[in-house]
Amino acid sequence: MASGDDDDPIIEEIDVYLAKSLADKLYLFQYPVRPSTMTYDDINHVGAKIKPKQQRVELEIAINTTSPNYCRSKGEQIALNVDGMGYDETNTYSAKMMDKQTFSSIQATTNISRYAAAVFRKGELHVTPLTGILQMRPNFSYLDKADSKTREREAANEGGDSSQDEAEEEAKAITVRFARPESEQARQRRIQSYEFLQKKQAEEPWVHLHYHGAKDGRSEHERQYLFCQSSDASENSELVKTPKEYLTMLMPPLEEEKFVKPVGPSNVLSMAQLRTLPLGDQVKTLMKNVKVMPFANLMGLLASGTDSTAVLRCIQQVALLVQGNWVVKSDVLYPKNTCSPHSGVPAEVLCRGRDFVIWRFTLERSVMRKDVTSIIKLPPEDVKEFLEHVAAPRVNRGWEFLLPTDVDFVKKHPDVAHRQHMLWLGIQSKLEKVFKFSKDDFLPKNSPHPEPVHMGGAQRLKAAQERAQENRASLQKDLDARRAGGHVHIKQEPVSDAEDEPMDTSSSSIPNGSVNGYPGATSPAFEHAIGNGGSPAHTSSPELQEFVIKTFRKQFVLTLNEFKRLLNLHLASMPAGQSGFHSVSDHMLTDAIALSHCKQIMVPFPAHSKAAPDEQKVFGLWESGEDFDKHRRLLYDLFTKNYRVRRAMVQSRLAQELGEVPKVDVDRLLNECCSSHAGMWYLKGTIQS
Repeated sequence: MASGDDDDPIIEEIDVYLAKSLADKLYLFQYPVRPSTMTYDDINHVGAKIKPKQQRVELEIAINTTSPNYCRSKGEQIALNVDGMGYDETNTYSAKMMDKQTFSSIQATTNISRYAAAVFRKGELHVTPLTGILQMRPNFSYLDKADSKTREREAANEGGDSSQDEAEEEAKAITVRFARPESEQARQRRIQSYEFLQKKQAEEPWVHLHYHGAKDGRSEHERQYLFCQSSDASENSELVKTPKEYLTMLMPPLEEEKFVKPVGPSNVLSMAQLRTLPLGDQVKTLMKNVKVMPFANLMGLLASGTDSTAVLRCIQQVALLVQGNWVVKSDVLYPKNTCSPHSGVPAEVLCRGRDFVIWRFTLERSVMRKDVTSIIKLPPEDVKEFLEHVAAPRVNRGWEFLLPTDVDFVKKHPDVAHRQHMLWLGIQSKLEKVFKFSKDDFLPKNSPHPEPVHMGGAQRLKAAQERAQENRASLQKDLDARRAGGHVHIKQEPVSDAEDEPMDTSSSSIPNGSVNGYPGATSPAFEHAIGNGGSPAHTSSPELQEFVIKTFRKQFVLTLNEFKRLLNLHLASMPAGQSGFHSVSDHMLTDAIALSHCKQIMVPFPAHSKAAPDEQKVFGLWESGEDFDKHRRLLYDLFTKNYRVRRAMVQSRLAQELGEVPKVDVDRLLNECCSSHAGMWYLKGTIQS
């Protein structure tokens, strides 16, 4: 004995016996929906039955109908719904009330080789292997029976003359179809189907049992079989195994451990699991995850020997052909009654916009995001998601289609390519009606594009300074002429398509010198742009002005970024072709806000603030025609000194200027204009995490 074992002496030796009398009949029942302190030992068991091969057990347990917790009227109503008014031997509840409850089993584990029941007596441990571990849960099949009864009654009430129905049935022609031989793949799918498994389970008959309670004499007699009998003991011999062999016998390695599943997210389906699905579901799952794929790659992901013709039938149901490659359909990614996770736009609007993006790639290799946004009128994050599905950004070229054109597929399957071409023509006609455009607008120009000129940083800065000086001189001249009463047309330089903008800020072609439909009025934003030498801001349209007024009457305080989001949602929800303003610049927005009795609040954000520039531009309703405007103005003044305030500061300032202010008015002011965080109040949209 090693010296280290002296500290861990053997206190007692216990003989272990393997009992075999109940080795194929012993089950462990678990009741997971009931606490362990509330057993069913003392409750009357009305019936029991088992399917030994499937290890399915059903127990009928009586319900105490005399208990003060039992609702007699409800029990009678359930029995009436299930069995009806009549009485026969097939009734579920013979007492005309729900007086019993059924428990059905499910297997807790399929591998029970590690589990056994053991009893200890007189220094001996007797172990009996378990046949199964079953979890007993309430069965609500009586509700299905009640539903079928209801449907039978409704069918009886709606049924007409049966003889007339029979005559009509006799007059119908009979169509005979001959089924083709079942393939091996189809047979495997049928065997794995839920309907086939249910049918196999129903084929095994129930074996009815008689239940004996825990204190019954028969139960006590059966418990004696948990001990090793003398005949079994004579077969036992002294253990001569090595410690390693003995441990292997106690804990045999599991067969399924040879195929360890990789750890991954819960929404990821392994290839082994994928190939257990029907072929159509396999193709749909792959396309939904990959978004765009050549047909050859799709065949490589499926099981070897898969019929390519069957795959072609499946792929055309969930994808569209673009440049010889397959792109998943929009309604597969955005099903009905869903919405965008980014902006909340409905799925119908998303599918319409994404179809336009994909259609553009059927015409050309690259598209500009601002060109797409100006037509489909969706938030930039949604447009970016559409493009990321099928394209990648390229310097000076916008977004280019991810894959090269698959010419081989088009040559090999001209019938599929022609069918997809006709399908795209139908989609194009619908898009033209919705978005009011012509295909000719997007055809590539015949004139060759000039090669991009690469300029260094110093050259770019010098060119920008020269353009700024020219614009400043031209704008000053135009302003002087306008003040003198002359008519000057301000010309804006075209916006370069060299870079893909995150949001379309191009200007609209509204006549100069017209604000909100009134000629000659100049907005503050317009004057500000001229004074700083920038391009002139465009005047506001009546539709935009109306939207600004309605929005600020509801929101009271908005950052420029939040206002853009609301405007994009408004444009996306409008029917195509009814929008009075197609492109809105930042100058145009600030102009419209200034004309709607709103003002910018100069909030002093801290230097370390992570807020974007559009989030630091905060606007508030200044004048609405009610007395409460004074309260809002005092609140705005507080936020020009600090970007966050306490409630006591607001109450003190209101009391100082307006006298005693009721608590309900203070609450209204803060709820309308501010958001609370960690005991401080921030203007809406400015709170920094």
